[in-house]
Amino acid sequence: MSDGGSLWCRWSSLVHRPWSPKNIRAKEDEAKMRRCGRDRYNRQQRLVAGSNDLEDTGNKGSKATKRIQATTVPKQLGYPDDVRLVGGASRCNGDVQIKHHGEWRGVRYYYSSDLWTLKTADVICRRLDCGSAVSGRRSVSSGPQWSIIPTCLLSTSALMDCVRIEPYSGGSPLSLTCSDSVRLVHGSSLCSGRLEVRSNQSWSLVCEEDLDFNDTQVVCRELGCGAPGLLQGGLYGEGEAPVWTSELQCEGNESAVLDCRRSSSAGKTCSPGTAAGLTCSDPGGVRLVGQPSRCAGTLEIQHQGHWRPVENYYKLWDLKSGSAVCQYLDCGSAVSVNRTDDIFTPVWSVSVPCVKLTSGPRDCVELGDPDPRSPGVVMVCSDLLPQPNISLSDGVFGVYQQGFRVLVFSDFTVTCSVRPQYPGGSFRLISDTEKPLNLTLPAVNHSAHFLLSSMGYAHRGNYTCVYHVDVYNRSFTSSQSPALYLTVGDLVTHLIIRVVVLVSALLIFDLCLFFFYKVSVKRIQMKAESNTMRVVEETSHNIPSGSV
Repeated sequence: MSDGGSLWCRWSSLVHRPWSPKNIRAKEDEAKMRRCGRDRYNRQQRLVAGSNDLEDTGNKGSKATKRIQATTVPKQLGYPDDVRLVGGASRCNGDVQIKHHGEWRGVRYYYSSDLWTLKTADVICRRLDCGSAVSGRRSVSSGPQWSIIPTCLLSTSALMDCVRIEPYSGGSPLSLTCSDSVRLVHGSSLCSGRLEVRSNQSWSLVCEEDLDFNDTQVVCRELGCGAPGLLQGGLYGEGEAPVWTSELQCEGNESAVLDCRRSSSAGKTCSPGTAAGLTCSDPGGVRLVGQPSRCAGTLEIQHQGHWRPVENYYKLWDLKSGSAVCQYLDCGSAVSVNRTDDIFTPVWSVSVPCVKLTSGPRDCVELGDPDPRSPGVVMVCSDLLPQPNISLSDGVFGVYQQGFRVLVFSDFTVTCSVRPQYPGGSFRLISDTEKPLNLTLPAVNHSAHFLLSSMGYAHRGNYTCVYHVDVYNRSFTSSQSPALYLTVGDLVTHLIIRVVVLVSALLIFDLCLFFFYKVSVKRIQMKAESNTMRVVEETSHNIPSGSV
């Protein structure tokens, strides 16, 4: 293939830019992509054939050798010489084989109680530079096999450290499918991390601004994950890989990134903090069933579209692994984890060490089909009880942004309630008022009513409820209810009436004073006049008649 078309064969970071019909050449891009893929694969086939002819000259006629030649990439291309995938449609798909003591053998599907999961299989995929592990299964082939401790791969970079000497020839070996074109790195699970795309035997970064929702849908689908949840630049670091020089223009229904149309963005660079970090939802799920609370019961996992109990035959589940489940369910931490024999359906086997290390349940389920009936896991989490509710029933006359306003000196009732789960229990009413309250009442029909009398200004503040109950031989306390803020005051209409009454009383009082003043003055005047007349009369009687 010419250098001019080489960009279509390189892995690069995805670029986030809204789709625009102006900057695509759909047919030309698609033709380049398909032509590049065919040329690249044919070239690898020729190289592989030449290499394997030197290694397997005595087996040229065997079908097994021809199948390996078609899917094994030679050492000259820089891939590891101790592990390979054979018999699949590409070098990133097929039966796992490892080379030990100079002999290639398949890998045993089982190793005691240790399980092959997507998390451990992902170590093989990344060692082969094949992106992320998408699925695994028992192979239909057979033959001599080496034994590997799967969880050992999570703690060492040397594959041979995890190989056990004893060969094994019974059962089916492990077969894997890895992603060819995309991967998420440095994330907390296989469905989260910094997005990288592969082109021309190398991985490249993608800019956040060059991805839209349709692009992320295809990426998550190719990785076997759920719907895209979060796209944020720099979320999982910047990385040192070059920036992908193509821009995705997916329609959203493609099964793989290489099926999307692309346009060239020569010289593209990502600004600091914009290397695309993507989080896809987990396609499965986790739940606890069989008990009134969602935070207690038998552990079930949804995998391959089916909800099944989780196997606990070896009693490997403990408080640490149980706490990982409780935290995933937003239920706090585990307070008890036990084995139950009341399981009558096939179960999923889950790697307990994996559960302690990862945040995605999909990563830890054993590859392949469910196991027959086996003991399961029952657990109880610390946040067993739901958050209670708090409300007012009497004495309320106003609703404000900060809460409720009650009439001063009135009586009112605070009601604490909780979603029905367990019988009995009690409620505690707490306040941060000037005179703090700490009252307890038994729960009746999952509620309690606290009557508060003679509401004064010292009762102004926040009120909360807490629910207590004894179940599973333990005492559980809920989180506090949302705070209910109460303020104390008078009703506006009452204030108006009081003002009117007061003003009227003042007016009446003033009128009374006025009339009292008038009457008093009149009486004084009349009394003065009467006294004056009396003095005049007395004076006139006392004057002799001759003196006139």
